[in-house]
Amino acid sequence: MNSTKSAIALVYDGKNTPTLTAKGEDDLAEAILALAREHDVPIYENPDLVRLLARLELGDAIPEVLYRTMAEIIAFAWYLKGKHL
Repeated sequence: MNSTKSAIALVYDGKNTPTLTAKGEDDLAEAILALAREHDVPIYENPDLVRLLARLELGDAIPEVLYRTMAEIIAFAWYLKGKHL
């Protein structure tokens, strides 16, 4: 079975809704992940969530139905980076 690797990147400034800044499959997904690692950006693996968010266009805000899920992920990422809410 040939599995396609997918990745997305979001930006969140603490004020506005997180928005999709990058998405890709295979080599582009690897490049997105490599940049995240290079810049010490936490990586959260959830293939189902990636599939949902990959449907968005670049620059789109995440849908309201995912606010709670994204809030939990962002809070955990901030915790890992030593930031406070």
